[in-house]
Amino acid sequence: METRVDPYEYLEDGKDPRTIAWTLAQNARTRATLDALPRRAALVRQFAELLEIGMLGVPVERGGRQFFTSRRGRQDQAVLYVREDGIDRILLDPVALDPSGLTALDWWHPSLHGAYVAYGLSRNGDERSTLYLLDVARAAPFGETIPYTRYCSLAWLPDENGFYYTRYPAGSDYEQRIYLHVLGAHWTDDELVFGAERLAEEFFFPRLSSDGRFLTVSAFRGWNSNDVYLADRTAAEPHRFVPIVESTDAIYDGFWRGHTLIVRTNENAPHYRCIAIDALDPARERWHELVPERLDAKLEMLAPARGGIVLVYLHHVMSVVHYLCDDGTSTLRDDDGFGGLRLGETVVDVTARDDSPEVYIGTVGFLRGPAVSSLRFMDGSVEVEPWDAIEAPFDPKDYVVRQHWYASKDRTRLPMFVLARASTKLDGSAPAVLYGYGGFNISMTPSFQPAIVPWLDAGGVFAIANLRGGGEFGEAWHRAGVREHKQNVFDDFFAAAEYLADSRIADPRRIGVLGGSNGGLLVAATLVQRPELVAAAVCAVPLTDMLRYHRFLIARLWMNEYGDPDDPADAEFLRAYSPYHNVREGIAYPASFIVTAESDSRVDPSHARKFGARLQSATGGDAPILVYIEPQAGHGVGKPRAKQIEELADRWSFFMKWLGVS
Repeated sequence: METRVDPYEYLEDGKDPRTIAWTLAQNARTRATLDALPRRAALVRQFAELLEIGMLGVPVERGGRQFFTSRRGRQDQAVLYVREDGIDRILLDPVALDPSGLTALDWWHPSLHGAYVAYGLSRNGDERSTLYLLDVARAAPFGETIPYTRYCSLAWLPDENGFYYTRYPAGSDYEQRIYLHVLGAHWTDDELVFGAERLAEEFFFPRLSSDGRFLTVSAFRGWNSNDVYLADRTAAEPHRFVPIVESTDAIYDGFWRGHTLIVRTNENAPHYRCIAIDALDPARERWHELVPERLDAKLEMLAPARGGIVLVYLHHVMSVVHYLCDDGTSTLRDDDGFGGLRLGETVVDVTARDDSPEVYIGTVGFLRGPAVSSLRFMDGSVEVEPWDAIEAPFDPKDYVVRQHWYASKDRTRLPMFVLARASTKLDGSAPAVLYGYGGFNISMTPSFQPAIVPWLDAGGVFAIANLRGGGEFGEAWHRAGVREHKQNVFDDFFAAAEYLADSRIADPRRIGVLGGSNGGLLVAATLVQRPELVAAAVCAVPLTDMLRYHRFLIARLWMNEYGDPDDPADAEFLRAYSPYHNVREGIAYPASFIVTAESDSRVDPSHARKFGARLQSATGGDAPILVYIEPQAGHGVGKPRAKQIEELADRWSFFMKWLGVS
């Protein structure tokens, strides 16, 4: 454990008068610097127009009604809609409840026949949701509320008279439990169903079979493994759970089809396979494999459809849709050697029901707005119809997207997407911003990126590196970037920056790096380990003190990913890369913009405060080290459009200034 005196430990306490004074001074200095940048005012106008493009969620069909979220035009927050007979109707507009735009819709779950919606609201981006209930026909709330429902997972009863849901104890970020709520009852009387005596760091997902007989609970320990338990609600003890999967180092997720669980798992299959488990006879030796593991692609998603199963694969970091008929045949083929249907660069979500032939698939591309297609699989073919889409006010043909492959320090081959305007000469003269994440089994697939258009139009290059620790190539890829292997992630990122320079995609003197959250840790590690690689860095909501990270907010949930600082063996490898502990005196650190938010309830703002203070004290160069703690904002989810505009203008005017864009 760390025993050295920490001169900035007081910055861990956001209520300490010294911290408050320090934050006010830093914010004033940062605002004076950024607000004076010559490109910022024009960028505010550009981003105001670009963010009018909006967003579109994939609909969930219940009882002939299609529920979805969308943000349109100048709406500050995503709005919950219902579509009936082709007509869209607003069910819930958070801005109508709070004109400041600071209240956000965190999650929502429609009931089985579409009569009700349970939803969560939070304010200032803190994600500490309160559950509310909505009568769909009247678009009016019930009046029932349930607090402490952050990240709520919920399963409605078939008769729509109640639901199973997850809740935390008052004032706690741990010890999530599952309760049964009956409509009309007070939440304090809800029956505790699952979670007592479980590990405080576990989190749960309840799922009900469509007839309500069987209830499963998935109990997750971080992002590496989970247990699965089954209860027969018609038994004498309706909430007596028996283990189906327990104490394995693998992921199991899926859906109900009748009394059969259709499960995606990476146990003995790092790229995932699909199995069927009969709830009436769930013994492991009775499991049936439906889809074996493919070594050339990762099975990313499963969804039910009448007559078959929709399978979404990730093949070279691009989405491919397959369909498995109940008779074991696949209906989709193409000529690229992999097969399948390619609707867009990335499938973001699939929603379907096993009693309906309708499948909704949402897709995006880097420069193509979100689109939803309705699919019907039949007779060895598929009918695809557009359901809705948001068009971008620019022509994607004006830009180019290429996938490059490069080698990391240990010769592992990695892909990277490179975006530029078609007219930009990639001859070693262009500035570039490199983005990365590399963690928590999250795949960095192509996503809609309208905010990079001003940068591309100014002659810049934007690159997204696919790093180990993510989920792009299965569980082995993920495990190669966690715990004692975390340095692989940083080495992958360094190699990406070197590739941009060596291949003359970018000017080696004008490369910037960008990342947030776990990606903020990545950027911070880049600053302290390889400062010579980059000229500018935007480090957002980062982790930086890896010896104390587990003491704050929900960070104990991440110990499977990073390690336990209280374990001497883990502390050794954490100390070796912890950005805060590896800042060196006298180094000319690059221009750095370190930004966090005062209401962040995931990554404590103290990481950014301490790291910024340490860099400012140690740097031996003239490049600015700017720190900004945004008021009335959180980790990023639910941030209103107005705040997003200001944030993007800060970020990209900073890059344009210190990467030399005239």
